Amino acid sequence: MIEYVPAFTNVTIYYDCFQAAKLTQDYNVLSPYEVLKSMVEKILLQINVKEDQVQEIVEIPVCYGGEYGPDLEIVAKHNQLTADEVIKIHSDELYLIYMIGFAPGFPYLGGLSDKIATPRRQSPRLKIPAGTVGIAGNQTGVYPIETPGGWQLIGRTPLKLFNPESSTPTLLKAGNYIRFIPISPNEYEQLLEVED
Repeated sequence: MIEYVPAFTNVTIYYDCFQAAKLTQDYNVLSPYEVLKSMVEKILLQINVKEDQVQEIVEIPVCYGGEYGPDLEIVAKHNQLTADEVIKIHSDELYLIYMIGFAPGFPYLGGLSDKIATPRRQSPRLKIPAGTVGIAGNQTGVYPIETPGGWQLIGRTPLKLFNPESSTPTLLKAGNYIRFIPISPNEYEQLLEVED
């Protein structure tokens, strides 16, 4: 194996087919793919995942609405809720990080309530500020860097999710959980100073 890349519903495995070809005689099969598939299946059978095993929960402070979340009212109106109800529903959930992708450190999260699911914007914005929390369909996520995007923007965190100069450049990891914690604009500004 050279590398593996976990995604939302699969794992891609890059391997040296010449090295794997040498194993075909031992496994009495014709292709390196069959050899590696057999090896991966054996490994998967040995994995003992405990459903009650506690994973790390990362708390993400979020200032919802206003300049930090200009689409909060759109999400509320789409779902026939108040902005406060959207915030409560969004921050009451525990979100599993299925994968990191799209941009360095961008978490694809599971667990968004259908009560606040909202379609993407018809036309994406050219610049979404780093730390912005958004909703697209039945997913929520946090933009780790400034990037274009079409999600409905409901808030922003002062935390840096991606720091290329750090020995661990991404704050979040697949398999962990996120809990969003509502904060005021003043708290946002104070935390932003600490992060800088």
